[in-house]
Amino acid sequence: MPAAHTATTIITATATITIMPRHPDGSATAITMLTDGALQHLLAWTSPAYPVGAFTYSHGLETAVDDQRVRDVAGLAFYIEAVLARGGGWVDAVLFGHGWRTAADPQAFDEVAALAAAFRGSSETALESHQQGRSFLTVTRRAWPHPALDGFAGRWGDRPIAHAVVLALACAAHGVPLEPALHAYLHGTAANLVSAGVRLVPLGQTDGQIATALLARSIPPIAARAIATPLDDLGTAAPLLELASIHHETLYTRLFRS
Repeated sequence: MPAAHTATTIITATATITIMPRHPDGSATAITMLTDGALQHLLAWTSPAYPVGAFTYSHGLETAVDDQRVRDVAGLAFYIEAVLARGGGWVDAVLFGHGWRTAADPQAFDEVAALAAAFRGSSETALESHQQGRSFLTVTRRAWPHPALDGFAGRWGDRPIAHAVVLALACAAHGVPLEPALHAYLHGTAANLVSAGVRLVPLGQTDGQIATALLARSIPPIAARAIATPLDDLGTAAPLLELASIHHETLYTRLFRS
């Protein structure tokens, strides 16, 4: 009989990491649970109540609804998954990881921040990211101050800031581990677009939760792939999403800013 394996627990300042017993193939599963302080930071920063104006953007979804390409729960979930796995959400997820890892090196972080600010497919998705990024930095420096945020603000001045990267900086500075931080960011992005879809299609609140549950299955593998992706391999191929955003600029009646 093979020897029994017991779980090993490692306690750090920000998380408790439990290494579970090995699988038959010899691998092990690590489960990270945030400490109360890190969890409170993450819940606050990715909450719909955090005042960055996320509720005013749809990332081109309004065009897709207007064109009747998104008409139900399945279509909504498919659209949002495309954003996260192949579109702007994917780009942000990869850059979030690199921003978090370079947070302690101002020069390296600024290079990631510059790339993130420029990596936009349309003027409206640029507005969506930059306005939320600027608002996040302003609010967080007041409510959750940290020298790393002040230092970045001083270096960066009035240049555009991508929301994903400045959130990654705050998470790293305040000791929120990368993996749960990225999961929360992707969930927040998905939840905002689900909320937009519920209003636009329109759908009921239960349908919105069904879409959220469907997307929850996709977020872990997307996050894992993003964390492992080098900057040299970063790219996206979602032309219909970009066209939806571009066409949104000319819609006769609009409820959202993107």
